[in-house]
Amino acid sequence: MTNLKLPEVNTVCVAGNLTKDPTFSTTNRNASVINFHIAVNRSFKTSDNKRKEDVCYVGVVAWNKLAESCKQRLRKGSPVMVEGMLQSKTFEINESPNLTIVEIKAKKIQFLNKLSEDEEKEYQFVEESAIE
Repeated sequence: MTNLKLPEVNTVCVAGNLTKDPTFSTTNRNASVINFHIAVNRSFKTSDNKRKEDVCYVGVVAWNKLAESCKQRLRKGSPVMVEGMLQSKTFEINESPNLTIVEIKAKKIQFLNKLSEDEEKEYQFVEESAIE
C-alpha cells in the first residue's frame, strides 16, 4: 500500500452576529488585535416536522489593519461574514485539566450591516494581507 499524503486545508467561513462589543488591544510590539464572538444560527425541521433552531458561538481574532477596521465598524449585534483559519490555544488553569479553545483567525471580514451615507464611501470588505 502506498503512503498517501492528504492535503492540509484549514479554511473556514461563517456568517453571524456579534454577541457583544468586541475587545480591542495592542500588543507589546504595537500590533492591533481584536477579539469577538459571533452567533451562527441554524434552523431545521425535526422528525416530527417541527421547526427548531440551533446556535453555535464562534470566537474570532483579527490582527493589524483588519483589527483597526473592525474596531471602527463592529458593535454588539453587527452582522459579519468571517473567512479565516481555525487555531487552538491551550491554557493551564491551576491544577485543573487543561482548557483548549478553538477560534477563527480572521483573514477576511465582510461587514454586512447597512452603511450610513458617509460610510458608503469606504470599502465594505476588508482583508488582512499578512496574517501574523
